Amino acid sequence: MTDQLGTEHSFEKVPQRIISLVPSQTELLYDLGLEAQIIGITKFCVHPYHLKSTKIKVGGTKKVHYEKIRLLEPDIIICNKEENTKEIVDKLSEICPVWVTDIVTIADNFQMIDDFGKLFNRRVEARKWNDKLAYGLRNFKEFIQAQPVKKVAYFIWKDPYMVAGSTNYIDELLQLNHFKNVFGDIARYPEVTVPQLVAASPEIILLSSEPFPFKKEDGYELQPDLPTTQFIVVDGEMFSWYGTRLLKAFDYFRMIHTSLK
Repeated sequence: MTDQLGTEHSFEKVPQRIISLVPSQTELLYDLGLEAQIIGITKFCVHPYHLKSTKIKVGGTKKVHYEKIRLLEPDIIICNKEENTKEIVDKLSEICPVWVTDIVTIADNFQMIDDFGKLFNRRVEARKWNDKLAYGLRNFKEFIQAQPVKKVAYFIWKDPYMVAGSTNYIDELLQLNHFKNVFGDIARYPEVTVPQLVAASPEIILLSSEPFPFKKEDGYELQPDLPTTQFIVVDGEMFSWYGTRLLKAFDYFRMIHTSLK
């Protein structure tokens, strides 16, 4: 099989000992019925919550305990191009196959779920989830047609301020929501200054709960410079976690639109 970076993998049997280094993909593996096969997770893998006490934590997404992982004797390690570094992937590849996902679009998300269904012999479960996601996506697109396009900036960090630019999953979901990303002409996650924000004149600033835990007070600091901008603290998981989390995100997005001025 070939992962989303184009790396070919061969397995003599279905992988049974899985380590996941991506929180949203840990949730996906669980939803595919693979809880028993998950042997290691990161300290950020908080859904479902009970995994924190039943699975071995092997570090974070950017720093992992290689020896602890080796001793677990995994059949496969699940990584992501954006969440984990190439250095981590290369070093882990000396232990066992490392499957790397690359999620920029909703279509990539469907592909990942389909791949996991084949990889772990959960084809029926993967098909059911993709059917539910496709149905939810169609319904949300019908809902969003009546909503006007709003200019937004999506904050992910403070000191310095950093925002979601283009070519990432967050921007894909902003577009889905009829949110025009005022920094969509800059790739990845650029740093921005207050003068740049003023010049971009966003109607809405979305303050994400992760990776920086923004609070309402952070919006108050910028309000004098952007007096007509609406500040909303949003659940970062809904905008940045792929996998099955997208199904919950559709209802969450509807809630956001009802709160807009």
